[in-house]
Amino acid sequence: MLSKSIVFTEFKFPNGQLIKNRIVKAAMEENMSDESLQPGGSLLNLYKKWAEGGVGLILTGNVMVDRLAMTGPGGVVLENQTELEKFTRWSTAAKSNDTKIWMQINHPGRQVYKKMGGKVYSPSDVSLDMGKLSDMFGDAQAMTEEQIKDLIQRFTDTAVQAEKAGFDGVQIHAAHGYLIAQFLSPLVNKRQDQWGGSIENRARLLIEIIKCVKAATAKEFGVGVKLNSADFQRGGFDVGDAMTVVQYLEPLAIDLVELSGGSYEAPAMQGITADGRTLNREAYFLEFAEKIASQTKIPVMTTGGIRRLPVAEKVLEQNVALVGIATGLATEPNLPNIWRTDREFEAPYPEINWKNKTFRGLAVMAYVKRQLRRVGANKSVLANASPLFTLIRDQARTSKLTKRYKDIVAK
Repeated sequence: MLSKSIVFTEFKFPNGQLIKNRIVKAAMEENMSDESLQPGGSLLNLYKKWAEGGVGLILTGNVMVDRLAMTGPGGVVLENQTELEKFTRWSTAAKSNDTKIWMQINHPGRQVYKKMGGKVYSPSDVSLDMGKLSDMFGDAQAMTEEQIKDLIQRFTDTAVQAEKAGFDGVQIHAAHGYLIAQFLSPLVNKRQDQWGGSIENRARLLIEIIKCVKAATAKEFGVGVKLNSADFQRGGFDVGDAMTVVQYLEPLAIDLVELSGGSYEAPAMQGITADGRTLNREAYFLEFAEKIASQTKIPVMTTGGIRRLPVAEKVLEQNVALVGIATGLATEPNLPNIWRTDREFEAPYPEINWKNKTFRGLAVMAYVKRQLRRVGANKSVLANASPLFTLIRDQARTSKLTKRYKDIVAK
């Protein structure tokens, strides 16, 4: 037994919430909602598998705060008028085996597929640059003051609903190029008002959302932030900006900062950058997390490329509080339990070495989503699944879900 490993020690958040170990199931985009854009049976089953697999905390895939602004057509939506029965079942399934669950809440901003329609908001009218694939995404619309205030209220409403449904906390998604990250980015945020310009102004949206969520929820309800350590784009949000933002978060008494990196344009969360920097083969963002953790009292977590127990231990030895694992838990939901008896076990990872970084990123996402659906359906993981076939299959599924989504929002 390896239960004496630092990975399997308890951790207490600033709000007093206790988790049984340092392993966190990091958020992944499952696209597994039911026909009402709510959590269905296969999603609940997937989360129960992760709880039974031994993680200390589960962060959900991103839950949308607005049904007219989705990262994908199979996403889950939680708004102020949403019925909570299915969400309560979701939290209950995930909290089995003494596991805690926080809901990641998000707005995609300009990262919305054109075929889906809806709101394509951004701080400025700067659309995605995906090369030949740019036309896949909607044209960005600069937000008005009224729309920004509505957005803050939506994040607050979703957090309140999550608490009512039995979730132990929320994680506000301010990374990976989604809307809050767009406000933080000097490449996307060209505003000249209180929401743009200086890093203080660009961070204002995130800070206002946190303040409102904290004011509307109980003291013991967890509030965390997912933040890019860098965008990995020349001239973009970088580690110095991230350190400044974390300093702004100090007085807000949040419980966790998760450090990741990248966006659709530069998917560093998959080990791919757009500015020439080389990431570690494992624990991609550890160097950045170590720097930031040394300068803040807020617990820090890092996610990206962690598949082996010795790597997880190395992360925690660098003053990082928690280890986030995503793809490793998609390919092996029982990973923490396995590590207790086999410290050399390495979770499978898709080796997709296509030259085109955009298609490579899409293929990795398709592979992960396919494994999640299989686990949710009580099927074994296909470790050697064909990347090309998986991507084609995912595109076909997305087209079908897009039609379903458009029918739903048209009602």
